[in-house]
Amino acid sequence: MTDFQEQLAHLRKRIARIDRKYSRPAVKRELPRAKSRPPTAPEDWLHGEEMTTAHGSHYETERLYERHRRHGSVGIVDLEALAPDLLDPISSGQIRGVTPDKWCFLDTETTGLMGGSGTYAFLIGVGRITREGFRVRQFFMRDFGEEPSVLAALAEHLKQFEVMITYNGRTYDQPLLETRYRMTRQRPPFASLEHLDLLHGARRLWNLRFDSCRLVELENQILGVERQGDLPGELIPYVYFEYVRTQEIFRLMPVFHHNAIDILTLACLTAIVPRAFHSPEVAEIAHGAELVGLARWWRQAEQHENALALFRQAVGKNLSDDLLFRTLWDIAALEKKLGREHAAIPVLADLAGSRNPWRAAALEELAKYYERRERNYVLALEMTRSALEIEPSDSLERRAERLQKRIAVQTTARLL
Repeated sequence: MTDFQEQLAHLRKRIARIDRKYSRPAVKRELPRAKSRPPTAPEDWLHGEEMTTAHGSHYETERLYERHRRHGSVGIVDLEALAPDLLDPISSGQIRGVTPDKWCFLDTETTGLMGGSGTYAFLIGVGRITREGFRVRQFFMRDFGEEPSVLAALAEHLKQFEVMITYNGRTYDQPLLETRYRMTRQRPPFASLEHLDLLHGARRLWNLRFDSCRLVELENQILGVERQGDLPGELIPYVYFEYVRTQEIFRLMPVFHHNAIDILTLACLTAIVPRAFHSPEVAEIAHGAELVGLARWWRQAEQHENALALFRQAVGKNLSDDLLFRTLWDIAALEKKLGREHAAIPVLADLAGSRNPWRAAALEELAKYYERRERNYVLALEMTRSALEIEPSDSLERRAERLQKRIAVQTTARLL
């Protein structure tokens, strides 16, 4: 056999082996499947339990901030010692003599920031002051079908309180929850609770001092707390939707923490804000802008003497120029309102003697005083002309003409 023939024979054997290989039925090899990890349940990450109501089930967790701890400048133990009359002035007398153990602090985390009938409160936190410290109970909706059970449990829990304290709750939290109760054909539990929205008092007190009165900003500026790793509020709805899709509870842990800290901060600010709305002798306020904000609140309540006392204190507290001039104008206006024009004149003279937004108005008020009270038409005309140079107006022109005529009459009478 030649070499060529041997090569052909060897090639035929190889082809035969290949034919036999592919002529046998193929054996399907299954790839090893990755073991599917079950989604993490709330119990794996939270100290709580599943709760059952007549409307189904949901999850609840509770955390305790012990009385020896502090949240910035406020000690947890200080909350227990808050006076029963603390909320009287800031609530315009609607909340009288209710002890702190009957107050609850409520905040919600929702599936949207705009509210409306399509927005759910998937996490509702309620804080309360106890002998052991500050407790925060959180009612959690693991899926949308658990909403009726969450709301029923919340209504039952709120029965032990007389006062509900929120931050922007009158505008957002309470209307949202009332809508959800109606959607689930349940009765809202808020009729039996006096509602204090601390946002309004905080704005009165700090709107002139800080650029923002958001809760987290006041937490930093007033309590001295710097949050670490907090989840921005606008991301919370997306995180919850991701949890609903994956059922992995660890994704929501920052939300539980965010809600609990918001409620703790609300309680600590309640130990500070309402005290400022007591009489000026009791209010522990030292910053000028805060004094002005409180003075304006007293003026709105027609407590003019209290307002004046605070305005005068604020003048000596290094106010910004704009706020100082406005405060001087407010002092003069209040003195005039109380019939003490003589006390307003030195303040108006100060405003008229320097460049400021109230200079023309102060000159006009001085012109009125010298014309009507002093019958000094020459000085009144001088004040009017000075005001006209700063802010020309028809009323000032008419006043100047009238004063010129009166001066002419006086001059004629003297000559005769």
